[in-house]
Amino acid sequence: MSTENTRVKPLVDYRVYTIAPRRMGEFVEIFERLAMPILKQTLGCPLGFYTTLVGTQNQFVHLWGYDSLADYEQRCAARDAHPEFANYLAASGHLIVAQETRLIRGIGSLNTWVAPAYSPDQ
Repeated sequence: MSTENTRVKPLVDYRVYTIAPRRMGEFVEIFERLAMPILKQTLGCPLGFYTTLVGTQNQFVHLWGYDSLADYEQRCAARDAHPEFANYLAASGHLIVAQETRLIRGIGSLNTWVAPAYSPDQ
């Protein structure tokens, strides 16, 4: 087993948006079209996107990795300052019922057990 997994980020922004019932498809379309180009440019590559299979329904979960709290703050400031980000907020605001954001910290020694992320190039 490798002693270091360079794909694991020490800080993860764990975001859960509760979407209005029966509006997930509309939200995902808006998110992909208006938010993702900006988020990719300012936050980098996401760690993943998920919806609830079992548990609280209508939840859109997205994970973003950062090297430090300063890295998180810098990238989020760039996102918030992007001139087109307000367009996404205006288009999606009526679809988001609740939002939860957590910054979670990795446990370094246990993260050596994490499998490298899948890449189509592998």
